[in-house]
Amino acid sequence: MINYSNIFDNDGISYAAYRDLINKLLSEGKTTGPDDSEAMLHYTKMNVQRMSRVDKTIELQDSLIHILTGVQNKYLFLVISEGWCGDAAQIVPVFNKIATDFSEKFDLKFVLRDKNLPLIDAHLTNGGRAIPVLLILNEAGTLLDSWGPRPAVLQGLLAQWKKETTDMMEIAEKLHGWYAKDKTYTTQEELTKLFGKLE
Repeated sequence: MINYSNIFDNDGISYAAYRDLINKLLSEGKTTGPDDSEAMLHYTKMNVQRMSRVDKTIELQDSLIHILTGVQNKYLFLVISEGWCGDAAQIVPVFNKIATDFSEKFDLKFVLRDKNLPLIDAHLTNGGRAIPVLLILNEAGTLLDSWGPRPAVLQGLLAQWKKETTDMMEIAEKLHGWYAKDKTYTTQEELTKLFGKLE
């Protein structure tokens, strides 16, 4: 049985601390997770730029703001992520923007996937440890809902691209091209539906 409350309180770190950790590891020639290969370092450096760009440009949609404004209770957001993950770089700034703009309603913390395998293994996507995963807890630490690792439409596209090619660089290019055009719109749309269930 996973103790979400314990993980949130004792292992979770803030968005700022998550970003600082990634930068600190990069300065030492490392990334989060066990693989410090050149490829993983390259992905991580790109992801730092992506997160910074989304942080600067993101604007919450009116429909999402409307739903968030109506939330009465306080909730905990526990995000499973890694610095090398491209999807995470495009999505976690959205979680941070929500938690920052509605700080009286949401408390956001991050844990690393590869240091919390029992946690991610309880939230697999098609049998895989795909991230990011957003876990929504109530104040008592009970799991209410989850979302991730990417918008449903992109999940479908990714499955299609993987049938067409095994070249991960080509797939990554298509993936990030989609995110760049979408400007977090679809992610916010799905989160609007998800948060609409919160009281």
